[in-house]
Order: sequence, then C-alpha cells, then structure tokens
Amino acid sequence: MRDTAQRTATGRRGAVVAALMLSMALAALDSTIVSTAVPQIVGDLGGFSVFSWLFSGYLLAVTVTLPVYGKLSDTFGRKPVLVAGAAVFLLGSLLCALAWNMGALIAFRIVQGLGGGALQGTVQTLAADLYPLEERPKIQSKLSTVWAVSAVAGPGLGGVLAAYADWRWIFLVNLPIGAVALWLIVRHLHEPQRERHARARVDWAGALAVFACGGVLLAALVQGGVAWPWLSAPSIALFGTGLALVGLVVVIERRAAEPIIPGWVWRRRTIAAVNLALGALGLLMVAPSVFLPTYAQSVLGLAPVAAGFVLSVWTLSWPLSAALSQHVYRRIGFRNTSMLGIGAATLILLAFPFLPYPGAAWQPTLLMLLLGAALGLFQLPLIVGVQSTVGWAERGTTTASVLFCRQTGQTIGASVFGAVANGVLAARLGGAGDLDSVTRGLDGGTAPEATRRAIADAVHAVYLGASCAAALAFLVLLFVAPRRFPVLHGSGD
Repeated sequence: MRDTAQRTATGRRGAVVAALMLSMALAALDSTIVSTAVPQIVGDLGGFSVFSWLFSGYLLAVTVTLPVYGKLSDTFGRKPVLVAGAAVFLLGSLLCALAWNMGALIAFRIVQGLGGGALQGTVQTLAADLYPLEERPKIQSKLSTVWAVSAVAGPGLGGVLAAYADWRWIFLVNLPIGAVALWLIVRHLHEPQRERHARARVDWAGALAVFACGGVLLAALVQGGVAWPWLSAPSIALFGTGLALVGLVVVIERRAAEPIIPGWVWRRRTIAAVNLALGALGLLMVAPSVFLPTYAQSVLGLAPVAAGFVLSVWTLSWPLSAALSQHVYRRIGFRNTSMLGIGAATLILLAFPFLPYPGAAWQPTLLMLLLGAALGLFQLPLIVGVQSTVGWAERGTTTASVLFCRQTGQTIGASVFGAVANGVLAARLGGAGDLDSVTRGLDGGTAPEATRRAIADAVHAVYLGASCAAALAFLVLLFVAPRRFPVLHGSGD
C-alpha cells in the first residue's frame, strides 16, 4: 500500500515537473521567437518606428511584476498564482494573434508579459518546493536546459512559422502547449495545507507603486539613447518621475503590514549578496547575447546561422556545468563554488578583447563554451543556496527578488553597453552613426576594413565592461556574502 502511494506521489510530481518545463519553455520562447518574424509583422501591420516595443513592452511587464507575483505566491500559494499567470499569458497570446495594428500588438504583448512574470518566478519557486536541497540541482538543470534549448530554437521556429505559415501562428502555437501545462497543474499540483493568517492582507498600493516605478525607470533605460538622447526632455522627465516613484515605494512599503518588497530582502546578507551578484550576471550577459552575433557577422564575415551557432554553444555547457555544480558546492560550499565560477568568467570575458583581428570563428566559439561552463558553476549554486536559507512562506518573495535583479541588470546592461559601443564606434569612424545603423548596412565580410575594425573595437570595449561586471560580482560574494549560507533544515518543506 505504501509502495502504491509512493509511486502515485512520484508520478504526480513528474507530471507537475513536466508542466513546469512546458511553462518555462513558453516564457523562454516568447522572448526570442518574435525576433525573426519582425519583417513579416511590420509588412502586415506597419509601425516600423515602434516595433522595438514588441520586445521592450513584454520584458518590462515581466520584470516589474516579478516582485508582486513572488509576494502573492507566499500569501495565497503557488498554484493559484501559476494558474492565473498561465491564463493571462494564454489570453495575451490569443489577443496577439488577433491584433489588427502595431499598437494593439504591443498592448497585447504587455498582457502576455503580465502573465509571463508569474510563469518565470513561480516555476522557479515551485522547483524548490518540490525537491529537497540535495535533489534541487536536478530540477534546476532541467529548467536551465529547457531555457537554453528554447532560446536557441526560438528564432528559427519564428522564422519558419513566419515564412511558411503566418506570423500569427507564433502566438497561436502557445495555446495548445499552455493548455497542456495548465491542465497538468490543475490536476496534479496539490499543495499541502499550511498555516495562514486569518485574513491575508495584500499590499495593493505597494504593488501598484512598484509596477509604476519599475515601468517608468526601465522604460527610461530601454529608450534612452535610442528613441531620444540621454539628456533630452523625455529622458530627464522619465528618470525624474522614476526617482520620485522610488521615494513613494519606500514610504508605502515601510507603512504596509505585508509589503510587496519587504525590508528583510536587503537586510539579510545572503539574499542581498545573491541579488547583487545576479544583477551583475544580468549585466554581463548582455555582452555575448546582444553584441557577439554582430561581431561574428560583421568582423568574422559569418552567415547569420553560423553567427548564431557561435553564440549558442554556451547553452550547451551552461546546463551541463550547472548539473555538475552540486558535486563542487557540497565540498566547498555555495559561496566558494560561485566565486570559482565567476572568477573564471571574469578571465574568459577579459580574454575576448585580446583575440587576434580578424581571427577565426573557433576562437570566440571556444570562449563562449568556456563562459557557459563558468556561469553554470556560478548561477545555480546561488539560486539553490538562497532558496535553502528561507522557509516556504518567504521563498516566493526571495526567488522573485533574485530574478528581478537579474532582469534589471540585463536592462541596465543593454543601455550602458549600447552607449559604450556607440561611443567607441563614433570615435573610430569620426562620429558617423551608431552600431545598429552601421551594421544594418553591412553584408557579411564585405564591410570596409575601417568599419570592421571599429566594430571589433566597440565589441571589445563591451566585453571589457562585462569583465568588470563579473569582477564586481566576485567582490560582492567575497565581501558581502557569508562564508557559509545559513541553510535551514527542512528547507524543502
């Protein structure tokens, strides 16, 4: 009888894990699948001048909702938050497929992002709930693999659907996948009864303030230097409004009985250190993910597919290294394992500017393979470790704060490194254009020699900045994080 019950519980957990992997695939695919279909979308709906908001609007909505969903999952449980998030995501997908102009499509992408924030944060939290500490690397490596495969497959799948079907299928394909995930969650996810306050109070004022503050500041970072100059009136107005909203958030959260962003997230050394370190990870990830394909095509003269392969190799080594990291952190601890990984990443990023010009494709490919291995050794021990320092009632908020900092780091990195690359390019070419405008006019290796060298110098400067971000993460772990994470016994409960 006991064996039958155990098999039933194991099968139920397997079904929930399958649902989590499908949900993660949806969130990961939606960040990349639209990119290759932009020409078809613009040709059908118009709106070329604002199409970048198809990506920015989605990412902004995901980022600013992460803290809200984290707190809600700690208050009401993971299942209702995940079910509601999946339903909103699928509704957004359906509306995107029915969009009649670019404005409507951007608005519906934001609706998708409102659901995507619940998918990303709650999936990671549930992974920690389902598995005890010693088994968490298994589920985390599975989720990392899903994310990696989806990130690589997304652009290709989007291109195929746009070319041979219709771009609207990019969003319609989410519906059957999401429906299966939703069915598995509703049927098989049964959370244990936990003690709750007689009347759960939700800090809706704080949630709205966090959403508004994050949206304004991230919009200023995303559009600054792109849609308008950094020192222009719109940029100054957005940053000024954002700073005023930061003050409002602090006031509201200090007075709230159950704040959306509780003060203990930053008062506890372990959580604060992990937040800062993974914020730096988001920052440094921009260098390869945004600038390496440009380098591979414009400097090395590779075709788009080959350039994509140079970048994608880190998605092979990252999950493998993450899965093996448990053998390291069980011996030397979470902090030291992560310091080993980010220290290696610092040296690898620093090596990129010293590659010979123009060089061969295998050289950046090898560096990316090594970088993925280093970052797998860095990220997963931090996530597993920080989730193990809190109980169930704080795990959603903790996980959401970590993911929020990483997403925010990526947004800041895109703005900062974009400005660095454009500055170097302008200096090398006598103030002619920016990196996007220059590379759009190039065709593989046919670019003028001066332009190729300028692009190489610009990308080298970005990688140098990324190595500084990695070094910053190393210093945070060295001086802020405790030597041993204060792991709670029974933290899988």
